[in-house]
Amino acid sequence: MNVITREIYIETRGDCDIIDITPDVASALEKSEIDSGTVTVFITGSTAGVTTVEYEPGLVQDLKNAFDRIIPQNMNYNHDMRWHDGNGHAHVRASLLGASLVVPFNNRKMELGTWQQIIVMDFDNRPRKRNILLQIMGE
Repeated sequence: MNVITREIYIETRGDCDIIDITPDVASALEKSEIDSGTVTVFITGSTAGVTTVEYEPGLVQDLKNAFDRIIPQNMNYNHDMRWHDGNGHAHVRASLLGASLVVPFNNRKMELGTWQQIIVMDFDNRPRKRNILLQIMGE
């Protein structure tokens, strides 16, 4: 079993910005020395998350709207009362979505569905520079 760690850096606009990182993950796999295994995609930070979607404008907006309905930005959050940074909603949203994703791959290509892409959702209330760790494991 071999393990390789790579990093992806992105800049986001915050406020539920959704970024497709599929090409970045695919590029890291193509350059790796590992033919088959799994890649773990992990975002550092507590106000962003990672998942898969069909990355098209309608669904991107639907996903943003769903988070607005489930975890509204304009509610009172205990985190905001303690830290006064206004991003309590971002922490709750990120916790619900999750910070990591595991994707199998063969022949250095991810086993994603036809319309499935890997995205980062940044829920913070300001633009951010984000670091995504990739841990590629296999043979």
